Amino acid sequence: MFSIELKAVIKRELKEKILSKAFIIMTLLIPVFMIGVLGFQTLMFTMDDDDYTVLEIITESPKLESIIEREFNKQDFVKNNRYQIFYDSMTPEAFDEYLPTKKDVLIDEHLTGIVYIADSAFSNKSVAYYSKVPKNQSVTQTIYSVINKTLISVYFEGKNLSEDDLDYARGRLDIREMKVTSDDKIEEEGYGNLIFAYIFTFLLYISLLLMGSMALQSVITEKTNRIVEVLLSSISAKELMTGKILGSAIMGLAQMAIWLAPVFLVISTSLFILPPEFILSIDPLLLLYFLVNFFIGLLTFIALFTTVGSMFENAQDAQTGMWPVMILIIIPFFVALTMLENPSNSLAEIFSMIPFASIMVMPGRMTLIEVPVWQIALHFVVNIATIFAIFPIAGKIFRIGILKTGKKPSLKEIAKWIRMS
Repeated sequence: MFSIELKAVIKRELKEKILSKAFIIMTLLIPVFMIGVLGFQTLMFTMDDDDYTVLEIITESPKLESIIEREFNKQDFVKNNRYQIFYDSMTPEAFDEYLPTKKDVLIDEHLTGIVYIADSAFSNKSVAYYSKVPKNQSVTQTIYSVINKTLISVYFEGKNLSEDDLDYARGRLDIREMKVTSDDKIEEEGYGNLIFAYIFTFLLYISLLLMGSMALQSVITEKTNRIVEVLLSSISAKELMTGKILGSAIMGLAQMAIWLAPVFLVISTSLFILPPEFILSIDPLLLLYFLVNFFIGLLTFIALFTTVGSMFENAQDAQTGMWPVMILIIIPFFVALTMLENPSNSLAEIFSMIPFASIMVMPGRMTLIEVPVWQIALHFVVNIATIFAIFPIAGKIFRIGILKTGKKPSLKEIAKWIRMS
């Protein structure tokens, strides 16, 4: 088991970092920051950022003009004066001459936009919107349904359709997303698991970078202050490196457990009443898997960051060695974010079973789909094998690099360290 010296190093790392202000602040600040970001996004979506919108709706047909004006005047956003709309009708040729005269007021945003509905819209449903900000979804989505409803009503006028038929034609398609699993359980899939997958992927990304950077900075500081020489007088370089890695990994695991505790409370108790679409359907054992996977990831990347820190004299020089390690985190992070749109795609499946990347990608897949057991087993085997592969190499570099001073080592020198017994 662990020697007394190794336990002392782990205890020192935990005492030094867990009780530090930085650890306490970050542990509390990250969840607050994430809740704040989600809350701000929700607020932005719910706020009416299209108040005082001024539009011109111009049709080719005078008949359509009167119908569309009547339909818009029924809408609350017109009744409460959020939208001020002017109506007209003119031929496409006349409109082409009219549009340049409105260019200045459109650019100055005294006029939000001009909608032109040609008669061809009854065959291709194509409507033109002219604006300084034509991608303003708040405006276009607001007027879309009203224009679409009016076009459908006029198109089917006189075709012996009932009002119920027209209501059906105007309605939007509602797709119920039903999840089918191997345990014969079929239930509607909400957004809860997707939101959790995004949150956990982000936490995993931040934690690996944060814990790794802290471990690297700690090694560089001790090397610069010559503290490491005192430590190595009573403990071997292997035990020192192992103790620092385990201490940092345990600290990171404790931090992640604190962050995931609210999620466990939400899914395991009835204290919180969530809207149906935000309910999490996650097995509590999956949270345990997340922590185990995260601990393996911490051991892997902290070992790499610690090794890089032992080779350099200061943080500025260490940037050169940090980037290859950071890329091993950044690329899987973006793959994981992309994968969340379609967790069953082949690229996500491959990345969830290869070294380094699987630590980030597999948890997201398991949150959203039922992953075959053999893939989960292979994922663990690959990651544990990766640890056993990099630790001997990291140990050799750490043993020599931690005491080496002077210029930055070249790749040739590092390769020589690895070959040394």
